[in-house]
Amino acid sequence: MSNYQSAIEAVKAIKEKAGNSWDAINPESVARMRAQNKFKTGLDIAQYTADIMRADMAAFDADKTKYTQSLGCWHGFIGQQKMISIKKHFDGKTDRRYLYLSGWMVAALRSEFGPLPDQSMHEKTSVASLVAELYTFLRQADARELGGLFRDLDAASDGDKAAIQDKIDNHVTHVVPIIADIDAGFGNAEATYIMAKQMIEAGACALQIENQVADEKQCGHQDGKVTVPHADFHSKIRALRHAFLELGIDNGIIVSRTDSEGAGLTKEIAVVKEPGDQGDIYNSFLDVEEIDVSDMAEGDVCFNRDGKLVRPKRLPSGLYQFRQGTGEERCVFDSIEAIKAGADLLWIETATPNVADITAMMNEVRKEIPDAKLVYNNSPSFNWTLNFRQQAFDTMVAEGKDVSSYVRADLMNVDYDTTELAAAADDKIRSFQADTAREAGIFHHLITLPTYHTAALSTDNLAKEYFGDAGMLGYVEGVQRKEIRQGIACVKHQNMSGSDMGDDHKEYFAGENALKAGGANNTSNQFS
Repeated sequence: MSNYQSAIEAVKAIKEKAGNSWDAINPESVARMRAQNKFKTGLDIAQYTADIMRADMAAFDADKTKYTQSLGCWHGFIGQQKMISIKKHFDGKTDRRYLYLSGWMVAALRSEFGPLPDQSMHEKTSVASLVAELYTFLRQADARELGGLFRDLDAASDGDKAAIQDKIDNHVTHVVPIIADIDAGFGNAEATYIMAKQMIEAGACALQIENQVADEKQCGHQDGKVTVPHADFHSKIRALRHAFLELGIDNGIIVSRTDSEGAGLTKEIAVVKEPGDQGDIYNSFLDVEEIDVSDMAEGDVCFNRDGKLVRPKRLPSGLYQFRQGTGEERCVFDSIEAIKAGADLLWIETATPNVADITAMMNEVRKEIPDAKLVYNNSPSFNWTLNFRQQAFDTMVAEGKDVSSYVRADLMNVDYDTTELAAAADDKIRSFQADTAREAGIFHHLITLPTYHTAALSTDNLAKEYFGDAGMLGYVEGVQRKEIRQGIACVKHQNMSGSDMGDDHKEYFAGENALKAGGANNTSNQFS
C-alpha cells in the first residue's frame, strides 16, 4: 500500500471513531491536506535541513566535486521561485542547492526604517521573520505542486493512476537548508542567544556569525571594520550552540566568519591569562611602540610584552590598529580558533576572488584542522570581470606572452570582450567554484545579493521599454512571452498565489455548494 493510500486509511480509522457528526469529512481530502503540509513547525524544518547539510558535508569530505551552492533571498517569493526553477531544470531534485539569507538585503530591503546600510541597524526580529516567510513560501510550493498531482490523479484513467500516485508518494519537497546571517549577534552573547532561538524556531538550521564588534558592524566589503578578541567572539559561538541544543537541533550548523583580512582595527586589548594564549596572540598583532614609563602620557593605555612596556597605537576614535600586512595571518588564527570553539564551517571575507589566495590561507588552517571547510561569498561587491581579466593578464605576462594590445587598468573596456584574454578570464570565472572547492576546501558557494541586482536590472529594462516607444509590447515581448516560452510557473499568477488550492479547500469544506474561482471564465485558462 502506498504512503498516500496508507494516509487515507489512517484518517478513515479516525473518522470511524468520531461517529456520525464526521460523515461529511472525506478521508482522502484530509490525506491530501496532510501530504501538502509535511512540516508542522519551524523546528521540524530546522531538523530536516540540518540532517541534509550534515550529510552534504560528509559527502564533500569524501568528494570535493560535491560542493553546495545558494543564492541570496530578500522575499519568500524569490526563494520559492528559485527552488521551483531548480526542480524544473535539474530533474526534479534540489540536491546540494540551498538558500542564503543576507543581512545586507534585510537591512536594505526589509527594514521598517527604510533602506539601511549593512551595519546591524535593522530590527532584530526581521531576520527570523524572513526565515519564516521563506519557508512559508517553500511549503506553499509543495502544496501547489501536490495539488496539481491530486487533480491529475482525479482526472486519470485507472491504468494511469499508479504512476501519478508514485509521484505523490515520492514527492521532492522545495524545503531546503537556509544559511541565515545573524551579523555580529546584535548585542552581547545573551542577545545573540535570544535571537538565534527565534531564527531556529523559524526553521534556520545554519547560522552565520561574524567577529566584528556588534555596535560597530560594517559590511564585509567596506572599510572601517572592527574585530573583537577571540574570547568575546567564542562566547557568541557557544551561545548559538546552546540555542540549537536547547531546541533539540543537536546537529545545527554554525558558520564562523572572520573579517580580519580587511579589518585593521580593534576596540579592545585582549585579556592575557598566560603567555601564548589567545589573548596574547591577538595582542601580538597590534601596532605598538616600545616606550619607557617616563614616556607615558595622561590616559595612555600600555601593556607588558616580553618584559617590555609597549603602547598600542590608538586612533582619535579610541580604536586600536593592527600592524599592516597581518590580515591573512589573523584570518588563519581566527579560523583555527573558531573551529576549536565549536564552529562547523568557516567564512573568510577576502579583498578579491582569487583561487591562489584563498587556497593559501586554507592550507594554513588545514595544517591544524585537516577537514576544515569554507563557506565563500561570491560577492557582487567584486568586479568579477575586471578581477579575472587582470588575473589573466598577469598570467600572460608571467608566461612571456605578448600583452601589448591590452591596457591592464582598462580591461573592463567593452572593446576587450571578444579577445583571447577575455575568453581565458571567463573560463576561470566559470570554473571558480569547482576550482576553489577542490583546492581550498570551499564546501558552500553563495552569492549574497543576486536577486537584488536581477530585480534592478529587469525593472530597468521593463521601464525603459514600457515607458518608451515599445509601450505594452515592452511587457509582452520582454516578460510575458518569455514566461510562456520558458514555462515559468508564475505566468499563472493566480495559481501561484494559491487560488487553485483555495478552490480545492472550498470543495472539501462545502462540497457541491462551493463557489470556486477556477471556472470557465477565469482568464488564467488562456495560459493552459
